[in-house]
Amino acid sequence: MSRPLPRAATERGTDAGLAYELWLPETPPPWSAVLVIHGAGSHKENHADFCRFAAGSGWAALAYDQRGHGESEGEMSPAVIGDAGRMARLLAGTEGVDPSRLCTRGSSMGGFVAIHAAATTDAVAGAIAICPAAESLLLEGIHGGRYEMRLDETALVPWLQEHDLRDAVGLMGEKPLILLHARGDDEVPAAYSEELYERAEDPRKLVVVPGGHHRSVQHDPELQAVALRWMERSLPRR
Repeated sequence: MSRPLPRAATERGTDAGLAYELWLPETPPPWSAVLVIHGAGSHKENHADFCRFAAGSGWAALAYDQRGHGESEGEMSPAVIGDAGRMARLLAGTEGVDPSRLCTRGSSMGGFVAIHAAATTDAVAGAIAICPAAESLLLEGIHGGRYEMRLDETALVPWLQEHDLRDAVGLMGEKPLILLHARGDDEVPAAYSEELYERAEDPRKLVVVPGGHHRSVQHDPELQAVALRWMERSLPRR
């Protein structure tokens, strides 16, 4: 007996040179929404599992290739934070989406962008950050040539040197933040998420699971559900 194919994205497109996939629920609107931001050297398709889960849970989800990655144009640069704001506004303007209930969700470098976007963009009401990378770790990766991405090193390096994700967490104010991390992560120490949690205001939540590795949490269905349920309760309602 043949099995049905996994659900595909509702729409694929490009906005200002950024390639994206939009996933819409089959439940009646209005929908909460989540902007999905991948990590260094990754691309939007790597998070189709989460987007599919989010849409099945009644959320609109939009995943995009960050500049310098996948099908998107340009090079990785400080403009990535503005890109997240642009894509958040694109998602917020989608028919059926409640623009007041939109959060970011990112892993590693994507978690870094997700927090910075929530701290600086009115369109973003909260953030889900999975093993978010500190500026110092991103700089190590750039200098070590570990990232498979096109980047504007001349602009990106001094920008990273001037910023601190711990300050960005504080600038989020009362926007909800949930941090998820695997204790076995040998790329970004779980202690960093614990430090970010201490800097954050309520509502906030920290989930650190034993074992695992740098990519295990982002693809764990149970933890995906934990994050969405908590954010559903924590996002402000009109």
